[in-house]
Amino acid sequence: MSVLIIGGDKIDTIKSILDQLGSFSITHWDTRKKSSACRKDIPQNTDYVLMLTDFLNHNAMYKYRKEAKKKNIPIICTKRSASSVYCEVCKFLNMNKCEE
Repeated sequence: MSVLIIGGDKIDTIKSILDQLGSFSITHWDTRKKSSACRKDIPQNTDYVLMLTDFLNHNAMYKYRKEAKKKNIPIICTKRSASSVYCEVCKFLNMNKCEE
């Protein structure tokens, strides 16, 4: 699966979580620079978008939600914490590994 992660600076723990859950091709945009963040388009081969909401500005979030909806790409919105990412990805993949 191909996942686009939008937001966050360092995502090493998130990459390791995704590696535990399966084989993922990961593309990461940190959206730190305002000029480059909202000018990119979601790649065609993206299976889903993972938005790290505590490190993402509102304009970027709005743009990418709108574009993903138009392209019928599922979106997962979560905080950057490892447990939040793990639970939300498990829910998306219909895995019953997350205990609430």
